[in-house]
Amino acid sequence: MADTNYDVIIIGSGPGGYVTAIRASQLGLKTAIVEREHLGGICLNWGCIPTKALLRSAEILDHANHAKSFGLKLEGKMTADVKDVVARSRGVSARLNGGIGYLMKKNKIDVIWGEAKLKSPGEITVGKSSKPAVQPQHPVPKGVKGEGTYTAKHIIVATGARPRALPGIEPDGKLIWTYFEAMKPDFMPKSLVVMGSGAIGIEFASFYRSMGVDVTVVEVMTQVMPVEDPEISAIARKALEKRGLKILTEAKVSKVEKGSNSITAHVETKDGKVQKIEADRLISAVGVVGNIENLGLEDLGVKTDRGCVVIDGYGKTNVPGLYAIGDVAGPPMLAHKAEHEGVICIEKIAGVEGVHPMDKGKIPGCTYCNPQVASVGLTEAKAKEQGREVRVGRYSFNANGKAIALGEDNGMIKTIFDKKTGELLGAHMVGAEVTELIQGFVVAMNLETTEEELMHTIFPHPTLSEMMKESVLDAYGRVLNA
Repeated sequence: MADTNYDVIIIGSGPGGYVTAIRASQLGLKTAIVEREHLGGICLNWGCIPTKALLRSAEILDHANHAKSFGLKLEGKMTADVKDVVARSRGVSARLNGGIGYLMKKNKIDVIWGEAKLKSPGEITVGKSSKPAVQPQHPVPKGVKGEGTYTAKHIIVATGARPRALPGIEPDGKLIWTYFEAMKPDFMPKSLVVMGSGAIGIEFASFYRSMGVDVTVVEVMTQVMPVEDPEISAIARKALEKRGLKILTEAKVSKVEKGSNSITAHVETKDGKVQKIEADRLISAVGVVGNIENLGLEDLGVKTDRGCVVIDGYGKTNVPGLYAIGDVAGPPMLAHKAEHEGVICIEKIAGVEGVHPMDKGKIPGCTYCNPQVASVGLTEAKAKEQGREVRVGRYSFNANGKAIALGEDNGMIKTIFDKKTGELLGAHMVGAEVTELIQGFVVAMNLETTEEELMHTIFPHPTLSEMMKESVLDAYGRVLNA
């Protein structure tokens, strides 16, 4: 039937899926998107957006409790109502979820509600979802299609990822949480162990600490936020510990004993000693794994590796007509990577001229803890490992007028250049609003900017962005305000 045949079907409506669908429609392709649970996927409903709403509440609470340092007086201590904090976060998510439905309708993209399975190349069956249809605040859009068989010349898998579970420490939804439970607690625990200090773990650790919770972070690597430049990580750790977080690195949770309403984490350190930490709850934040199961990938012989679909630079799998993008296609597992990967994939399918594979070395990473951390490109150590001779610039927040005026003078911006060519190899930041600053260096790297262009760029005063230029100047012995 004509209404079940498409040019493109996308399985999954997270950031990668829905953006790809919109671009496909813009390119004149008849497009459908299959969703089993809620439009917007994990990022919009349970990840990127609602966590930032929680962190905003935490930020305001932190500021209120330090009002005196700004010359302000508040009667009594500001406290948080966990129910209202969570309700605001869910409301933000619901508002954006409705916006995705509007975008699908606006771009004439059919929404097929249910669980997709690949039947053969170019054909899927959609059955009843094994997940709850949608969250209560996310009503099923009117006019969507449902169970049946659908065909398309091109099928794109964009099914995302889910929390990784360690054997013996599997989340149970009550005592051992993933980000799902951590995002909507029905009470505020007095104590918490966070297992893993990547972006998810450290953001929740930061949030709960602001809420007054006694938080211990356990990280198996030598530093918190292991992917970050060690110098930046060290500054972030010091600031987090100053706020009262307890951080154990080169340590792992080897066992969790469950009580009636608490846990005891057995934490093994590098010297083999075991420390027992009692807490109300444990958050498991040890990474995510791709959603590759129950899609029929094995039956079609689709190549996978370490829980992700193997693709080329344009999203193609080893099966003609089948593609994958986003988290399910491997790291870095970031929403903005998924979106850009999807656009590259669909433009290649449509024959757009000039499409080239994504340069993963130019994908920024952001962690929204307090203080924020952001980076792009090579760390100093990685650049040296590649045999590069480098120039390194550093500039501290405590020398910037805007940072001092904001009361946010703890942080640093670090830039790394190729000594011979002046190429900007990497930029790494810790401090207030650095997640908003990093894009300046991302643009510079995409334009193949050298130190000369950056030095001749005029940054507005007084802004935090001035530190970006000062860091560049410092790499060449020309810093002005330090």
